[in-house]
Amino acid sequence: MSNSRGFRRWGVALAVVAALLVAVAGCGTGGLSASTVAPTPTGAEQIGTAQPPASSGAAASSSAASPVAPVAAVTASPGFGTTGMAPAQPVTVTVARGVIDTLSMTGPDGAVLAGTVSADRTSWTLGQNLAFGAVYTVTGSATGTDGRQVPITGTFGTAGTDTAVRDTVYPGDGAVVGVAAPVIVYFGVEPVDKAAVAKHVTLTSTPAVEGAWAWIRHDDGRWGLDYRSRDYWPAGTQIHVSAQLYGVQLAPGAYGAADITSDFTIGRNQVVLADANSHNLVVQQDGVTVATYDASYGSGDDIGDPNRVTRSGTHIVMGKEENTLMSNPAYGYSNVPERWAVRISDNGEFIHQNQYTVADQGVVNVSHGCVNLSAESAQAYFESAIYGDPVQVTGTSVPLSADDGDIYDWALSWEEWKALAVT
Repeated sequence: MSNSRGFRRWGVALAVVAALLVAVAGCGTGGLSASTVAPTPTGAEQIGTAQPPASSGAAASSSAASPVAPVAAVTASPGFGTTGMAPAQPVTVTVARGVIDTLSMTGPDGAVLAGTVSADRTSWTLGQNLAFGAVYTVTGSATGTDGRQVPITGTFGTAGTDTAVRDTVYPGDGAVVGVAAPVIVYFGVEPVDKAAVAKHVTLTSTPAVEGAWAWIRHDDGRWGLDYRSRDYWPAGTQIHVSAQLYGVQLAPGAYGAADITSDFTIGRNQVVLADANSHNLVVQQDGVTVATYDASYGSGDDIGDPNRVTRSGTHIVMGKEENTLMSNPAYGYSNVPERWAVRISDNGEFIHQNQYTVADQGVVNVSHGCVNLSAESAQAYFESAIYGDPVQVTGTSVPLSADDGDIYDWALSWEEWKALAVT
């Protein structure tokens, strides 16, 4: 009896277990490891907005926020890595949302360049020009408003030495010149931005005079920045010219090779009055006549040949040679020796000795355009003349103009010159 009760108890237990297994299997597709079933949403719940339950272990760490970058931002003008830059180009380094701690710029030899940090320590400015064909390195650090430090590092490279262009200024240091002498800064290439380049050229004088710069293309093809005073310079004026052109871009791939200056003096006031109708040449100093010479001018107005007309207008003495050879193939002569020749334009006009026209001098105009004097008169005038002396020719039908050569600055009225002037 006891065994049969035991078997009955085992049978009941097995039936209960079997029923439980069937119930569990009907709850879902998972196995015995399945956890609770999510409840069905009520009408008040928004399906899909519920957040998934937080997981544990490695999965939790992967959702952590990325580190926040430092807020300080470093920029440069021109940008770091720039190459082929003008040696005179300004350089600045700026920090946004922070301040500069340290900054230095060094050249190829390791020498530290001059520079200035602003009062608020947000920018650094280069304080000197750079060399041609060199690479410069910037290093330092900055601290942001978040208290974190960032590095400052970069390089700049300048244009090569083959891009340096030679410029010149005339008159040169120590010269003594006449009262109509223009000042000319000659450029090795035509500047593209003439207004910008002109800002690097200045002139001061003692006493101060009124004058203006204008761009002129000269006979040899070079461009010049010419300075002309409104009226003749006062005798004894001291003039200083400064052309700060080193490293300044003149044209693409062309930069000024050097800064140039000149200090010179205006000499005595000597003005030549050359009236073709009076057939003479009058030399005045400080308005007083000191010499009068018989002369013969170009015969063009008498024979109807404009090419033989001595040009009217204010010429200047451009140079002189005791002995020279003169040629004019169109009129059948070449390499004719002449003495005491003072050039007054680039179209072939000279004041010079001509012994073949002495009988005509003071009487009639017979030359091809030059002013002929006797040997004695030509030598005396030659010895008194200096570069920049004005020679005021009057009495002819053709005015001096740009077609007549290199320096025609005084052929223009002051109003015409001002219209050309750099503002």
